[in-house]
Amino acid sequence: MSTPVDEQPLATPAPSSAPSPRVLIRSLAIAAVIMVPAVITRFSVASPAPLLQLLVFGAAVVAASFVLAWAAEAAQVDVSGGFAIAVLALIAVLPEYAVDLYYAYTAGSDPAYVQYAAANMTGSNRLLLGLGWPLVVLVSLYVAGRVTKKPATALALEAEHRLELGFLLIAGVVAFVIPATGHIHVVLGVALIAWFGFYLYRLTRGEAEEPDLIGTAAAIGALPRRARRRTVVALFVLAAAIILVSAEPFAEALVASGSALGVDEFLLVQWLAPLASEAPEFIIAVLFAWRGKGTAAIATLISSKINQWTLLVGSLPIAYLAGGGSASLVLDTRQVEEMLLTAAQTLMGIAILLGLRFHRWSAWALLGLFAIQFPLTSTHGRFLLSGVYLAIAAVVLVVQRRHLLPTLAAPFRRAPADAGEEEPARVG
Repeated sequence: MSTPVDEQPLATPAPSSAPSPRVLIRSLAIAAVIMVPAVITRFSVASPAPLLQLLVFGAAVVAASFVLAWAAEAAQVDVSGGFAIAVLALIAVLPEYAVDLYYAYTAGSDPAYVQYAAANMTGSNRLLLGLGWPLVVLVSLYVAGRVTKKPATALALEAEHRLELGFLLIAGVVAFVIPATGHIHVVLGVALIAWFGFYLYRLTRGEAEEPDLIGTAAAIGALPRRARRRTVVALFVLAAAIILVSAEPFAEALVASGSALGVDEFLLVQWLAPLASEAPEFIIAVLFAWRGKGTAAIATLISSKINQWTLLVGSLPIAYLAGGGSASLVLDTRQVEEMLLTAAQTLMGIAILLGLRFHRWSAWALLGLFAIQFPLTSTHGRFLLSGVYLAIAAVVLVVQRRHLLPTLAAPFRRAPADAGEEEPARVG
C-alpha cells in the first residue's frame, strides 16, 4: 500500500566523525584551479574567442558558487533557524544575481540588453521550480521507498513552511501585474524587495535548529569557532571577488557565443547562465534528499524561489534605473509571454503545496511541463502552456481551498503558522 513519506519517517544515521581538514584543503584547491584562469584572462591584454571566454568564466562562476554554498552552509552553525535557510538560499544564487543585474544595468544605456535581463530572470525561476523542485521530491520518495520497503506517494512539509508558502503566494499573485502591464516599474520593485525584507524579518523569529552539514561544509563547521568564522568570511570574500571578476565577461560571452554559433542568444542567456549558477544549489539539495533529508532540501529550494521571485525581480528595474534607464523596465512581446509563463508556473507550484504535501504526480507534472516548453517556441505555444499551468493551478486551488486563507494569513500571524495543525514528521 502506498503511503505518504511523512507517515514513514526514515531512520537518521548516526553522526559520523567530523571530516578531516584535508577535505577542505582539497576542495579549495580544486576550486582555485578552476577560478585562477578566469582571473588571468580577465586582466590579460589578450582577448580569447567568445566560446573560450564562456568556458573559462562560466567554470569560474560555477566554482565560486560552490565556495559560496560551502561557506553559507557552514554559517548555519552560527546563524540558526529558518533565517539561516533563507540566507543560504539567497547566497547560493548570488552569482545568478550578478549576471542578471549586469544585464539590467547595461540595458539602461543599451536597450538591446533589456531582453537578456528578462531572459535570465525567467529562466532561473522556471529552472528552479520546473527542475529543482521535482528532482528533490522524486529522489526523496525513492529513498523513502527503499528504506521502508513501501512505495511513498508524497513528501510532507512541516506546518511551519506555510509561512514561506504564504509569502510566495502573495508575491506570485502580485507578479501577474508584470505581464498584464508589460513592464516592471521601480515602485513594484521596491515593494517586492520590501516584501522579501519582511520575509527575512519573520524568519528571524523562528526557533533554532542544529544544521546537518555534509562534505566540505561539514569540515568548515567542525573548525573551532574563531577559525570557522574567519574561514567563512574569507570564503565569502573570495567567492564575491571571483563573481565580480567573472560576471561581466561571462554575460558578454553568452551573447557573443550565441552569435558565433548561430544560436538564439536569448535562449543561451535564459538557460545556460542560470544552470551554471544554480548547479551547486541543485547538487546540495539532491544530496540532502539522497540522505533522507528531503524536507530540508525542498525547504531550501522554496526559499530560493521566494528570493528569486521577490528580490531578483524587484532589483531589475532599480539596476535599470541606475544604469541610465527610466523608472520602468519596459518588456517586449516575447518577454511578456515569458513572464506570463513563469508566473503561471509559479502559481501552479504554490497550489500543489497548499496542503503541505508534495505528491509524486505533481512532481512529474511540473517536470513534464518544464520539458514540454522547449519544443513550444512560438507565441501560441507559450500562451497554450501558460493556460495549462493556470488550469491545473485553478483545479488544485479548488481542491485545496480550505488551505488558501491560512496560507494568505501566515505571513502576518504573530504565532507560528498553522499552530493548530498536526505537524508532519520530517523525512530523515
